[in-house]
Amino acid sequence: MTLMIETHDLRRTFKTRGKAADVEAVRGVDLEVEDGAIFGFLGPNGAGKTTTLRMLATLLSPTSGTATVAGADLARDPGEVRRRIGYVPQGGSTDPAETGRGELVLQGRLYGMDATTAKRRAAEVLAALELEDAADRYVQTYSGGMRRRLDVGLGIVHRPAVLFLDEPTTGLDPASRLTVWEEVRRINQRGTTVFLTTQYLEEADMLADRVGIIDRGRIVAEDTPEALKAEIGRPSVEATPAERSERDAVVRVLREFGEEIPAQPGAVAVRLSSGAAGLADVVRALDREEIRVANLRLDEPSLDDVFLAKTGRSLEGAGEDEDGGMEEAQA
Repeated sequence: MTLMIETHDLRRTFKTRGKAADVEAVRGVDLEVEDGAIFGFLGPNGAGKTTTLRMLATLLSPTSGTATVAGADLARDPGEVRRRIGYVPQGGSTDPAETGRGELVLQGRLYGMDATTAKRRAAEVLAALELEDAADRYVQTYSGGMRRRLDVGLGIVHRPAVLFLDEPTTGLDPASRLTVWEEVRRINQRGTTVFLTTQYLEEADMLADRVGIIDRGRIVAEDTPEALKAEIGRPSVEATPAERSERDAVVRVLREFGEEIPAQPGAVAVRLSSGAAGLADVVRALDREEIRVANLRLDEPSLDDVFLAKTGRSLEGAGEDEDGGMEEAQA
């Protein structure tokens, strides 16, 4: 197994003015990200995810701990780390008074390409991101989704070994978000390891091979999305009979597939002993008994359920804590 990112006890403390206590934004993060993976770093605002990413991208110096990125030591050779990575910040980095093509050519030249190579590479990236028609327009005329795709282009124009994406779809409409997801997958399929931070449960679930959940500066869970969800419980199925008189028959059939659990009024639900694969058997059994249902729903544990189990609060409802606010302000 080749690791593209490896950290040991990585920490970052921010000094505060006056009598306020120093803020430990990142409190001993241990991570291993394999070559060719998409790693999702999930957490609420202020959890420490952006500070961790900025340390790995050499934009912040760790207070303590060690890390290697793309084979280069973060402390001893930050310049080599920068040469081997791409970085796309939350707020974007495009110049509204420049064209998309001009931005990409300039980025290529900054990474040492000659003019001909930079122009050729810019054309390749524009085609890959479906921005050819807008290539020679000023960036200020781009939509939000187009700007975000161009941001990603600036991060990959030099073919990095690792691409860091800091909340790549924040503020985008659903269609633009899907477009960015598709491009992240394509970039990864071409061999680039991707490390992305996100607040979106669906984004981590859809994109990431492995997920690390961070809360208050510490990793509280790390595994594949499927394994994390399976750790806290099996999926359940809920059936609502078409006729109230058939409820007892529905109960009898569903109990063959798992333990009955609370359900919506008029419905019957069980925790599936065989996991989500048992849904097909439930459907066949109901059909065999000629039981008609008005609604049949499969509920699977979510990453928010994982966060709730690990921290005692919901990720979707988690906002900035007092440490997080300081972390974002001073990072």
